[in-house]
Amino acid sequence: MITIFSNPRSFIGPFDIIQRNAIKSWIKLGSECEIILFEDEEKTTSKIAEEFGLKCITDAKTDEFGTALLDDVFKRTKEESNSDTIVQVNTDIILMSDFLKGINLAKDKMVGKPFFMSGRRWNLDVTENINYEDGNWEEKIKAKVKESGKLHKLSGMDYWIFSGDISFNPLPFVIGRPGMDSWLVYKFRSMKIPVIDSTDQITIIHQNHNYPSKKKPFFKIEKENNLKLAGGFKNMMTLRDANWVLTSEGIEKPKFPRRIFSELSLFIPWRFLLLIKRKLQKIL
Repeated sequence: MITIFSNPRSFIGPFDIIQRNAIKSWIKLGSECEIILFEDEEKTTSKIAEEFGLKCITDAKTDEFGTALLDDVFKRTKEESNSDTIVQVNTDIILMSDFLKGINLAKDKMVGKPFFMSGRRWNLDVTENINYEDGNWEEKIKAKVKESGKLHKLSGMDYWIFSGDISFNPLPFVIGRPGMDSWLVYKFRSMKIPVIDSTDQITIIHQNHNYPSKKKPFFKIEKENNLKLAGGFKNMMTLRDANWVLTSEGIEKPKFPRRIFSELSLFIPWRFLLLIKRKLQKIL
């Protein structure tokens, strides 16, 4: 059993189609998966949850601008969950049958030990409702990915898998703003908990869209608050820093040259070199 939680945008305009496509794909995973949604600022998610027969939490803590905070969302999910595996998935992400297979493969190989797992996404233009009654829907969308999909960079993590008895209390990051996922990789590496890159075994589809939240006057404030809370760029990592990779046989150490990057990840001089690089990139 796994528990998926997500914080949807308002189900308005293109996000109504995109998020319905995503949630329906999660439901197709079957009874092994329970889904918990958190209410959006327009109060549209609770109606969708009722339509699909899903749990919806409507009173999660927010910042002064009404945006949900990760610490409370994670806490509330654990309270509602009946699973030892908690999964965050962004509500624009389509999951397929290899998602549960990948999680179960990692759990079998980790033999009860806690781990954190994530992977890169495939960006794809999806503008219509997906027909999940079509028995070949997975094959069709994979064909579209092969034809026109683009694999995102190592910094993009649209799902987080927390498995096993992880004693972990996340900071009150503003959800949907930069900084959270990069800090999570750093946090678990520093806690000596295995961080697994599952890109090769789990294919997730990100439905391309615009980002209206970036136009909000408080977006920059929330972004800067997340960066400050994380302790700056020195406490941020990407999937390049994952010290394990999920394969068809289980898990193994990354191959060269990623092996070197993952080994250096917690080396303080290396962290400061990356910090300088990121600051220069921001200036330039």
